[in-house]
Amino acid sequence: MGNQQWECKEQWSSENKGRIAVVTDSNSGICQDNTDGIYVIPMPISMNGVTYYEGVDLSQEEFYTKLTADEEVLTSTPVAGEVIHCFESLLQWYEEVLYLPMSSTLSSSCQNAMMLAQEFDGRVQVIDGRRISVPQKQMVYDIKMLIECGWDARQIKETMERQALDSVIFIAVDTLKYLKKGGRITKATAMIGEMLHIKPILRIQGGVLDIYKKARTMKSAKALMLEAIQKECEDTLGITPEEAHFEVAYSGVDSTEAKEMKKKLESMYPQREVIMDPLTWSIACHTGPNALGIACTKVI
Repeated sequence: MGNQQWECKEQWSSENKGRIAVVTDSNSGICQDNTDGIYVIPMPISMNGVTYYEGVDLSQEEFYTKLTADEEVLTSTPVAGEVIHCFESLLQWYEEVLYLPMSSTLSSSCQNAMMLAQEFDGRVQVIDGRRISVPQKQMVYDIKMLIECGWDARQIKETMERQALDSVIFIAVDTLKYLKKGGRITKATAMIGEMLHIKPILRIQGGVLDIYKKARTMKSAKALMLEAIQKECEDTLGITPEEAHFEVAYSGVDSTEAKEMKKKLESMYPQREVIMDPLTWSIACHTGPNALGIACTKVI
């Protein structure tokens, strides 16, 4: 892929010319065709030796067709030259750039971007928000809000990094097959788990992925996640529902289960809007299809 796939075109920049440009990567779940003034760097993924870019040249349906056909899947980081090109293009129109990549604990793309940012004399600030998927997307929106409130780039970077742990996501996985393929669990563990029909619930906080609990059915896994999100919100994050954003994420092309989970969260927290998005490919290649996630994030 060349720069033309996500080039910061002059007409976009001139319309949004201002103090600070906001850049993220496609792990945030923000679509290339619906960026709302946010610049999105697509993440590369290799499937059977062919490189594709999330949201650019492979649809959700095509991705899951290849994934379930057992094609070899490898995730990667954006090419340095293309990241530099993005920064250079935006700095023609903006005073500064704020870049929020996926968590440094899950990929080297954040550290790579921090090294590249040193070439721009402080005009590019890279935020290690230690998030991925819907919590990363929420942080992008928080960044935009603080820019509109008049904050400068360094203030925003410091605030976002202080709030990095103020979010948690739980993901119920329908099969152990993809966790085994990705090396997240051993073959022996996967074999025993499949025999017992175990549905693991993963927990991600601060970019650290752990197995939280194990359920025997997806129905019980969903019930456990609803209990967990309430406990995490109140105890771990120490916030009330009024101080929280709630999100739902799912893998695969069928969003029926995710819509049902969204309704349950809305009935639990009628005062809060619940956002729903597909899981990003970097997570989905480890969870496989039919995974379901819910997240809680502290309001800025």
